[in-house]
Amino acid sequence: MLIRPTAFSLASGLVFAGLALGAAPLAAQTQSYPSKPIRVVVPLAPGGGSDIVARIAAHALSDAWGQTLVIDNRPGAGGTMGTMIVAKAPADGYTALVSSSTMAIGPALFKNIGFDVLKDFAPVTLIADQPSIIAVNPKVPAKTLAELIALFKKEPGKYAFGSAGNGTASHLANELFKLSARVDTIHVPYKSAGLATTGLLSGEIQYMVTNMATALPQVRAGRLTGVAVTSEKRVDAASDIPTAIEAGLPGFSYTTWYGMLVPAGTPAAVVKRFQGDLAKLSRDPRVAERFTGQGLTVRVSAPQEFSKYLTEELARWQQVVNAAGIQKQ
Repeated sequence: MLIRPTAFSLASGLVFAGLALGAAPLAAQTQSYPSKPIRVVVPLAPGGGSDIVARIAAHALSDAWGQTLVIDNRPGAGGTMGTMIVAKAPADGYTALVSSSTMAIGPALFKNIGFDVLKDFAPVTLIADQPSIIAVNPKVPAKTLAELIALFKKEPGKYAFGSAGNGTASHLANELFKLSARVDTIHVPYKSAGLATTGLLSGEIQYMVTNMATALPQVRAGRLTGVAVTSEKRVDAASDIPTAIEAGLPGFSYTTWYGMLVPAGTPAAVVKRFQGDLAKLSRDPRVAERFTGQGLTVRVSAPQEFSKYLTEELARWQQVVNAAGIQKQ
């Protein structure tokens, strides 16, 4: 389940270079764009990974374009409500979606999801990815991952984890952990990753496999215990925390991706403008630092690469849902 962080792809660089050189028709289409504010829909509540990535990207593009990119948080139904808004929005370049692994999970969980990931959207680019952290309430008598798994196996069905809601990436990440560790714990869905973290801090739930941007500050403050990160290698932002593999769970790795999409039919010139400028801006040390400061790794891709990756992700998460025995809602 590892999504390997990569440097900027050659394809991304070629797209940006092509934009800079610019054929005349392309220049004509993009010369006046954008001429008004752009709505960037985040299908989850404020405070989670998608929201953080969207705000960093929107801030950078707003500065570069001299035009406002407005973040519009539309949580609900595991991210499907906000995603459907963008699927049905005008394909004029003034509505975009910043989503995450959750987007590839929804079709496996919901019968009438209301959109087709591969047909209703034009992928723009992956933006970043991020491993999760297995965070534990300090009152739980386990300070390492091995101790935590042993505790779960000793008392199956007693301990609970939280997520940003049924069908979200954080829900399935925890289900993947349960399958890998062969433990039985209870799922408590919240309305956002932020609220789930609040539940973890209060002791309402006992642990979470959650994104680092949300949980790492609480670990650093001593309010949560970080027993492992889910990447294959240790993370610079949390180099003192072992990987799950190091901590005694061989083969377990998981990384959340974040990407931008627009409604299908959006002019190709607009897609290239978005992708090319995001690629350029992500190489700016000031922008890159905003991502790395949140435990994120920049991962810009060409639209075609993102499209292929989405297809693979849809198949991968369907397999996880089937293995976990989760019924479609």
